[in-house]
Amino acid sequence: MSILDSKVPEGPLADKWTNHKNTIDLVNPANKRLIDVIVVGTGLAGGSAAATLAELGYNVKAFCYQDSPRRAHSIAAQGGINAAKNYQGDGDSNYRLFYDTVKGGDYRSREANVYRLAEVSSNIIDQCVAQGVPFARDYGGLLDNRSFGGVLVSRTFYAKGQTGQQLLLGAYSAMNRQIGRGKIKMYNRHEMLDVVIVDGKARGIITRNLVTGEIERHAAHAVVLGTGGYGNVFYLSTNAMGSNVTAAWKAHKRGAFFANPCYTQIHPTCIPVSGDHQSKLTLMSESLRNDGRIWVPKKKEDVQAIREGKLKPTDLAEEDRDYYLERRYPAFGNLVPRDVASRAAKERCDAGYGVNATGEAVYLDFAAAIERYGKEQAHVKGSDENDKALVKKLGKEIIKAKYGNLFQMYEKIVDQNPYETPMMIYPAVHYTMGGVWVDYNLMTTVPGLYCIGEANFSDHGANRLGASALMQGLADGYFVLPYTIGDYLADDIRTGPISTETSEFEGSERAVRELLDKLVSNNGGKSVDHFHKKLGKIMWNKCGMSRNEKELKEAIQEIKALREEFWKDVKVPGGANEYNEELAKAMRVADFLELGELFAKDALYREESAGGHFREEYQTEEGEAKRRKEFQFVSAWEYKGAPSDAVLHKEDLVYKNIEVKERSYK
Repeated sequence: MSILDSKVPEGPLADKWTNHKNTIDLVNPANKRLIDVIVVGTGLAGGSAAATLAELGYNVKAFCYQDSPRRAHSIAAQGGINAAKNYQGDGDSNYRLFYDTVKGGDYRSREANVYRLAEVSSNIIDQCVAQGVPFARDYGGLLDNRSFGGVLVSRTFYAKGQTGQQLLLGAYSAMNRQIGRGKIKMYNRHEMLDVVIVDGKARGIITRNLVTGEIERHAAHAVVLGTGGYGNVFYLSTNAMGSNVTAAWKAHKRGAFFANPCYTQIHPTCIPVSGDHQSKLTLMSESLRNDGRIWVPKKKEDVQAIREGKLKPTDLAEEDRDYYLERRYPAFGNLVPRDVASRAAKERCDAGYGVNATGEAVYLDFAAAIERYGKEQAHVKGSDENDKALVKKLGKEIIKAKYGNLFQMYEKIVDQNPYETPMMIYPAVHYTMGGVWVDYNLMTTVPGLYCIGEANFSDHGANRLGASALMQGLADGYFVLPYTIGDYLADDIRTGPISTETSEFEGSERAVRELLDKLVSNNGGKSVDHFHKKLGKIMWNKCGMSRNEKELKEAIQEIKALREEFWKDVKVPGGANEYNEELAKAMRVADFLELGELFAKDALYREESAGGHFREEYQTEEGEAKRRKEFQFVSAWEYKGAPSDAVLHKEDLVYKNIEVKERSYK
């Protein structure tokens, strides 16, 4: 019997959330003024939660390590946000969004949480429009939608290729209103380095002021983590370079179970790696797959000629191109889910058909879309549809209106014009579905400690569908947590302010100081980046898109040895009581070196292929992922010291409203 209690309400799936809201305890407005809540992270999840909780009347302390909430990594999201409004009249519904999300996650997510996510999705759009978020609109002035991978409907709302930025500005403006009222106290350039537990409850955090180096204690009646994912454990990822696992990992070490750490999303549409000098990768929005066709040459001699610069991709005839997604998955074509598209690209490149110098790139080609749109516009204008120059000009204008900023970004980075020659793309680490385990109320296994957005595990299973990250972050922050946290805080209306002058706060602060002092006094000879890069290579080569038992066992031992070497030989210049970016980075990499081992341990235990997590021992005859029923559970790991000692707890996943079957996009 699992000790995990997901607290999923009884009753029909479609009624669970409504009935739950009707029966949980509430805090009246006068009493909310007596309660403090800490929110760590001010991206879409944390920012929306802080703004909403303050609007409700709670006293909120919000923390971010950036110089402004506007710099949260949510700003980098490009393609859109899902919602089941069915504006296109193409058959969408709450149930279909729920079904697509569970299927896209390879039947490895909690059914009740996903249905609630689909249910509140429409409210998010209304909220953001009211805030002034400039969503794209169609010719008649209604909100426009586009399609994304893994679904057969158009449900993705977008603002050019800047959706994350525009949504974050909406949440930020809501936060600013509350900052102005004094209901949010904002702590920029502060990093959380520990959670403080008092009498079994989360009652505060220890932070470091990144500008002065000062260690601070902050108390509250509840703590909310909205600190994003841990993709930078791979060193190279599409995440901002500062994105890290520290807040979530410190919570794990204080008793919060860490769930499905091996579940990582590999995004198929990234600019390929160009060399060892790189510190991050750049994402090209999945929305590009609406109009771009993905291909590689059919013949290896053509591949070689392209690599050597003797042949241009535009010179290759249609019959000499392999549109491999359209060939293998005719029903979905280029709009298969991310994990399927990523594995297919890797398979073609591993077979020797990669088109750049490293052999790790495929083409994303817009020539057909430019011609299609151009002919349509020529027809609308009554012009000659056979005038190739005019058709190309008109087609480019349409593509520019839809994806212009993405094309501009690509050209600045690669120095190639994607209107004239196909983009080159390759899969890269993008998002993490694993994270802190939470129940239906978004509470961790530590009472009073909540986790929202990408930092928790709850909604995406083994693979996240495109445009669902923004949906989950805002759903948690605007419409779920503000209800569920009241149920817990209703018992705290007479508690009074939480003091920081206690042995628990003193002990946590002392532990943080000792760790910082250990790093700055360590007289090693190697930089923090040296260890981070080595960890990243182990993770990508042995725990990445393709995994096997032998290499996962090797990875565990290699990461353990690297962690020991880190503590012996890392060099952190400067002191602890000053601005020291290298020290901040060292703290984050120290946590990655522990997470990496648990990640590999979880991947080794999971003897199946699910989502993008391809265990070579478990595949179909056609080379597709082979899911196994005995692994239909959430793996939640309890901290017991070293990652090798972590104890596994299972939350069985039961599907009563959806048929679990082979996942096919053919």
